[in-house]
Amino acid sequence: MSNTTTVLLCGVGGQGTILAADLLAHTAMECGYDVKVSEIHGMSQRGGSVTTVVRFGLQGVDSMVCDKGCADCVVAFETTEALRNIPFVRQDGFLLVADETIQPLPVLMGKATMPENPYEQLKEANAVVIPAGQIAADLGCPKSVNVVLLGALATELDFDLAAWEKVISKRVPPKTIENNLAAFREGYTHAR
Repeated sequence: MSNTTTVLLCGVGGQGTILAADLLAHTAMECGYDVKVSEIHGMSQRGGSVTTVVRFGLQGVDSMVCDKGCADCVVAFETTEALRNIPFVRQDGFLLVADETIQPLPVLMGKATMPENPYEQLKEANAVVIPAGQIAADLGCPKSVNVVLLGALATELDFDLAAWEKVISKRVPPKTIENNLAAFREGYTHAR
């Protein structure tokens, strides 16, 4: 059995997927883990898919690759990306999804359609769907959806909450530290 934990974060460009992966990776390092990160940006600056894999373990991580069926956790920043990445969740893995749907450009142009019944499909996949956007908006920091999701993810990982908060305080812009800490705490509380 592997001592490595694999977390796949997926979303759309501009949602903060890469910052979330950075915060996760640095929290793992703060807690003494070896960490490997792999990013796929695609057309992220134009609203395209962004996928980042963070792998960590105490005895060293050999690879940052995440094959289908290997992710211990998939954190999806929106429903379509969640559906696209369900095959990566291992059996008994954790699928965490923000309750948000973003129509990609081909849908907006009428050249494609959105998946039918996404919430039924997510329910069948045992996804935990949280209103991360609403939580962030209620806190007055709508751009902190990514950190709300990290708070919810923290309930599934063995990292000390103080380590999360230390990393968030060091790695987000100084003017946003308190908002991000509040978003993290609210995501954690909601998922609990």
